[in-house]
Amino acid sequence: MTDLTAETRQTDRLDPARANALLAALGRPERLAEGDALPPFFHQIHFWEAQPPEALGRDGHPRTGGLIPDLGLPRRMWAGGALRFLAPLRVGQEAEKRTIRETVAQKTGRTGPLAFVTLRHEIRQDGALCVEERQDLVYREDPTPDAPRPGPPEARRDETEARVACFDSTLLFRYSALTFNGHRIHYDADYAREVEGYADLVVHGPLLAQLLILMAEEQAPLKDFRFRATAPVTLGEEVTLCRDTESAWVRGADGRQCMAAKLGF
Repeated sequence: MTDLTAETRQTDRLDPARANALLAALGRPERLAEGDALPPFFHQIHFWEAQPPEALGRDGHPRTGGLIPDLGLPRRMWAGGALRFLAPLRVGQEAEKRTIRETVAQKTGRTGPLAFVTLRHEIRQDGALCVEERQDLVYREDPTPDAPRPGPPEARRDETEARVACFDSTLLFRYSALTFNGHRIHYDADYAREVEGYADLVVHGPLLAQLLILMAEEQAPLKDFRFRATAPVTLGEEVTLCRDTESAWVRGADGRQCMAAKLGF
């Protein structure tokens, strides 16, 4: 990546072996060859930001400072985002990703100081814009035992289609590896519980979004997908992937809403 403060660029060949590995990890029978269309949101397994150990923060992510400024808040969460699929990305061909830091905002919430960082990603092939993505990140303090914990919203129960999903440690490991995501909440149970305050290993928000996207694609090709994470899903938890004609969501076994998304066809 370049060393600019507010913008970076990467190029990567969209390796079919990597895409087929994700399909296999998700239990899907399809296999891709060079020239095929990359499934939507599979660009997440490309454009790795590979940093040496000394450039990582305590959580396993690249240390903040530069594109994402150091805001003095150690916990990072991918809170949601929005995607526009303008043209298919082609497997086996080189693509360019441009990332722009759009906004940085700080505020105080019920749980203490918060910082919000919005990144915009533009992915092109042969000079044509294929995918636009907004990524919303939240940074916060470490939890304290007496800190208020706002309850998650209740999930809808009026879906037209529903599928049960459960996440084991093998899937979490394979998805972390394929996305080169070093965040320790996904593979280091002691860190997830004792430092970041989760009940167990945490299922990746983008993995939940990916499953909703693939489910929606069975209805029609997606043009837009906007999602928001509202409650964590943890190792071994059974959830229900839901959709209707215009929206999709993830419902926990206790009825809580874990993710909500809007679909555009």
